[in-house]
Amino acid sequence: MPDRTIVITGATDGLGRALSGALARQPATTLILHGRNQSRLDELATTLADAPASIHTVRADFSELAQVHRLADEITEFTDHISVLVNNAGIGGGEPDGTDRQLTLDGHELRFAVNHLAPFALTRRLLPLLDRGAPARIVNVASIGQTPINFDDPTLEHGYSGMRAYGQSKLAMIATGFVLARQLDPHRVTVNSLHPATFMPTKMVLDSVGYSIDALEDGLQATLRLILAPALEGVTGQFYDRTRAARAHADAYDPSIQQKLWDLSTRLTKRPE
Repeated sequence: MPDRTIVITGATDGLGRALSGALARQPATTLILHGRNQSRLDELATTLADAPASIHTVRADFSELAQVHRLADEITEFTDHISVLVNNAGIGGGEPDGTDRQLTLDGHELRFAVNHLAPFALTRRLLPLLDRGAPARIVNVASIGQTPINFDDPTLEHGYSGMRAYGQSKLAMIATGFVLARQLDPHRVTVNSLHPATFMPTKMVLDSVGYSIDALEDGLQATLRLILAPALEGVTGQFYDRTRAARAHADAYDPSIQQKLWDLSTRLTKRPE
């Protein structure tokens, strides 16, 4: 894929930072790296300054949808095409973001907002650029930890836990990814989700659970495969456990649940007129 433009959200830490470093070594590539802290973005850009790829940084807090929409505007002004969108930014089930229920400025449950609504909105806004970058790919960094959604209480006013909220957000990301994959021509834009690895030694994992299981390199290689592997050209609507095609939670395949999630997500992310 010559003249690639790759967008990575959550690029300043953990898997996102590892992806940024690996992809910066690719020639004829422009990386658009997102974070919510400008000083950390500046430090990352400095670290990658000597790499073959061209580096551009963008800042937005995914807990506020207005900032997500401004981010889409900024990316659209910067480039006329996107080859790969990696939806990686997210909040885990515990620390450092806390275990108590929190609402965003928009009134949404924090983990659902950051892990699902923000990438859902960003992806839809960037679809024209992805189509112009065809063959293009959308890679959703999800999780094997998925939790059914109670549509009578989607913001978890009752029975809240950080891990339950996290699991709901990842199920929503995967299920709506399946819907989007059906809507798009796979010869132009593919949509796949993955569980990159289990408890990689990232700040999010170590602060939350206190230990790691898989190496960061495992998650890096699994995600790079979805971004770069020629064998996956035209492959869409899949969920991968690391590099293996796998089954997500049964609810992610239920057409009625998919439609409810799509409708809910569309309504909650609608840009004010």
